[in-house]
Amino acid sequence: MKSIAIIGASGYTGAQITALIHEQGTLSLQGLYVSENSLDKDKPLGELYPNYSHIAQRLQPLSENAKDKITAECDAVVLATDHKVSLHLAAWFYQQGLTVFDLSGAYRFSDVAQYPKWYGFEHEYPEVLVQAVYGLAEWNHTQIEQTKMIAVPGCYPTASLTALKPLAHLMTQTLPVINAVSGVTGAGRKAQLHTSFCEVSLTPYGVLGHRHQPEIATHLGHEVIFTPHLGNFKRGILATITVELKAGTQIEDIEKAYSVYDSAPLVTVKQNQFPKIDDVVHTPNCHLGWKFDANNHYLVVSSAIDNLMKGAASQALQCIKIHYKL
Repeated sequence: MKSIAIIGASGYTGAQITALIHEQGTLSLQGLYVSENSLDKDKPLGELYPNYSHIAQRLQPLSENAKDKITAECDAVVLATDHKVSLHLAAWFYQQGLTVFDLSGAYRFSDVAQYPKWYGFEHEYPEVLVQAVYGLAEWNHTQIEQTKMIAVPGCYPTASLTALKPLAHLMTQTLPVINAVSGVTGAGRKAQLHTSFCEVSLTPYGVLGHRHQPEIATHLGHEVIFTPHLGNFKRGILATITVELKAGTQIEDIEKAYSVYDSAPLVTVKQNQFPKIDDVVHTPNCHLGWKFDANNHYLVVSSAIDNLMKGAASQALQCIKIHYKL
């Protein structure tokens, strides 16, 4: 049985991955950790999330002694921490020989030049970064098995890439246009006025400057226009994408492209039938629906996921299972 520590367990994603691992018979939770100055330290997880009251463990401060204990007792760590915190923790635990599943953006780009521009810091661990694999579970199975440094994708990129990667060889040079809406849990648990539920009204943000745009473009191999929106609902993402396909593309070509998911149990693809967020909330699934206009060669595809599940915690669990062949 593999033993795993969760660092950043008090946040929405950290609590969600804790609950998922708790349910697994082949995995054990070594401990739940928060920063030493966190107001949540020493509290039981169920005090923060009553629906997880069946998980008896308390949130422990991540002291130096705790880090040494994790290194001695664990096979892996899951980091549900801020990007800059993960930058250092991921490298340290990796260098101690543990497998790292990082839910931040600190290891999603192989190019060190991307980090100052999109995350505001210099990447200090190029020797670890070169070992990192992008954990898009349906696409990078072999690499996830072989590395001990897995960068779990962002939620918007997961929804977008799952929809677009099968079509990459059919696209023209025209940039796909991605309009995506996320629930407010995507902004994290920390209280902020603009993400307070009573303040949220459907609106775009990060227009032509969101850090998930280069993440999508990098792992698609094709530039995109990406516009995220904040919706007044708790969880879920719906991305609707317009993409121009090459002249001569037929419906049969698109069906063949999406057949890559025929053996992917968590991805459902339907022609002329579009998903809604309620179809996927609280599940690890991605639902895709598409329609093609053969006259102008444009395809519209919608992708629905739960941002805390397929967009974060359940994809991390997929990566864990792939890595350990569970």
